Amino acid sequence: MTDVIDTLVGIAPGSKLDAIRANRSEARKHAQASYASLFEPRDLAGVTTDERHAIAAFVAGLHGEARTDAFYAAKLPAGLRATVVAEVASARSKGPYGRFPKGPLSVEDAPGPTWKVSDAGAKALGTRLSAAFEHTHMLVFHPRDAAAPALQALLDAGWSTTDIVTISQLVAFLSYQIRVVAGLTTLASSL
Repeated sequence: MTDVIDTLVGIAPGSKLDAIRANRSEARKHAQASYASLFEPRDLAGVTTDERHAIAAFVAGLHGEARTDAFYAAKLPAGLRATVVAEVASARSKGPYGRFPKGPLSVEDAPGPTWKVSDAGAKALGTRLSAAFEHTHMLVFHPRDAAAPALQALLDAGWSTTDIVTISQLVAFLSYQIRVVAGLTTLASSL
């Protein structure tokens, strides 16, 4: 199985960057295992392959990581890919936003927009994926504001508790993967 991070960065076997990654073999192995469990599971449960790739492309688009975005978007049917691109364009922001509970971290409170899927996007994505995109945007740009009502919105849209865990794992994994790809790409340019 080809390592997805190696693929995204363009790491050739036997290269200096390959040797550097080999020094962190456990991290490499577990990152690839995470990818496989999220995108190639034995049982998809309630989150389809297209939904997984759409959420991944949306996260990568929000982060502005073109290679990772292209990798996941290429796995989508053309109509869904176009909808993801349009929603990313309207959803991009700076962040993070949100409020901490009253205390010493409150000085870092930052107001910011709450994003909603467009009417055209909602029609193309459907109720479930629209709710997943809005939740994903909250996790990326408003992580401090994650609370029970956000989870209830996913339940109301038809996602199960297990599906919600999968969606959150996808967002977390993509955030990690994007940072590793960015770091290795920067390192590659200095080798």
